[in-house]
Formats: sequence, structure tokens, C-alpha cells
Amino acid sequence: MALDQELVLRLTELLADEPDIGEKRMFGGHAFLVGGHLTVAASRTGGLLVRVDPDEAPALLERDGVEPMVMRGREMRNWLHVAPEAIRSKRQLQPWVRRAVAFVRGL
Repeated sequence: MALDQELVLRLTELLADEPDIGEKRMFGGHAFLVGGHLTVAASRTGGLLVRVDPDEAPALLERDGVEPMVMRGREMRNWLHVAPEAIRSKRQLQPWVRRAVAFVRGL
């Protein structure tokens, strides 16, 4: 599956008013950084990669379309993969972006 350029544009729009945002091609996807910290990314395999508070991850994993992010066979402790069908609308995508930005700003 190719990188979802529409998702990249939607993320760019949602993050437009945030200070200290950077963008970078990473892992075949398109990542957004807050203060130099990786925060969210449009995955090369489709969907959203989102950084979350590890204490909140178990509850978030109970949502439809959400699974642990796995890299090289290993679950990434505070990263989740949100399926494309779970972020089709702005109403679905925006809370994930806000959650990730808030978590990273608190690091």
C-alpha cells in the first residue's frame, strides 16, 4: 500500500496552528514532530501511527481499529496504529492528533 497523501494533508491542516512542528519522511511514511519529538505519522502501510501515554494505551487498544504498533516484530510501548477506517473523518482523526500532541508536549 502506498503512503496516503490525503492523510498527510489532513494531518498538516490539523497541526497548522501548533507551534514548533516539523515534518520528516520516516520508515516509508510521513512523520510529524513536536519540539523535535516524533508525535504522529501517516503509515506507509495505511492508517495513523500515534504516540500515546503508555498508561492510556490499554484502554485505547479496546477501540475498534486500534492495535499496537509493531516494528521488527516488537511492540512499541507507547505507539499505536489506528486503521484508516477509524480515522476517515476529521471528527475521528482530530482527537488522536490532539492526544499525541498533548502527550509529547508533556515530555
